Amino acid sequence: MTLLDRHLLVDGVRLAYRDRGEGDPVVFVHGTPSYSHEWRHVAPAVEAKGHRVVTYDLLGYGASERPLDRDTSVGAQTELLVGLLDALGLQDPSLITHDIGGAVGQRIAVLHPQRLRRLMLIDTVSYDSWPSATWREIIRTRLDGVASMPAEEFEEMLTRQLRMTVADEAKMSGDELRAFLAPHRTAVGRASFVEHQVRHYDARDTEELTDRLGEIAVPVRLLWGAEDRWQPTHWAERLVRDIPHAELVVVPDAGHFVMEDDPDRVTREVLDFLAR
Repeated sequence: MTLLDRHLLVDGVRLAYRDRGEGDPVVFVHGTPSYSHEWRHVAPAVEAKGHRVVTYDLLGYGASERPLDRDTSVGAQTELLVGLLDALGLQDPSLITHDIGGAVGQRIAVLHPQRLRRLMLIDTVSYDSWPSATWREIIRTRLDGVASMPAEEFEEMLTRQLRMTVADEAKMSGDELRAFLAPHRTAVGRASFVEHQVRHYDARDTEELTDRLGEIAVPVRLLWGAEDRWQPTHWAERLVRDIPHAELVVVPDAGHFVMEDDPDRVTREVLDFLAR
């Protein structure tokens, strides 16, 4: 399923996006190693319930541009999201965010608080919680060689990582696994994965928010897979203590890509949160 069907220039770079439906606006922000494909079961269901839903690929991800000379860190992605909201005429949408998308959401809530109505953080990175131990080891020992790996070796490496994102590894196999590997199945895709994603697995953009999370004034719901191996639930428990009036929902039998393990539950939680 191809979720995105439009392209837009924001600050001189091309972002692929989808903008459907009417009603209160909702923007979905994906994580890594991923792209908007992760919202394929959730975003259309939210559209069908009467919301205007925008889904897009972060710069350097999926179908968006993969520029040679642009910063694609969390900080830069935050400012690009503000530009995307301006371009689409969205003043204060609800943000549904995952993984590093959640870091973007936290930065919007702290640095641009007037630009969102409410914030959902799904298995988000935070503080110094990232990169995970397995990614840290890849960065330490293999980063400069990843882009030049033979395609088969690269896919084996990334497949091992992707299978860690779900509680039920059968849900990250076959066509589903191939869909998550698809953006990286060319030499350009592998190089982009290193330069636009892995080189920016850096906690500085979340650590600088640590003492400011108490400033977040919009409603916040954390949604977390109980079996998340990359961001264990103790990070969620810390966030819910530090963000005023935040609430935490833990999904059993689900991992870091909770929308793969239990898309129906994620959809119900998103719709419930938007209705409040």
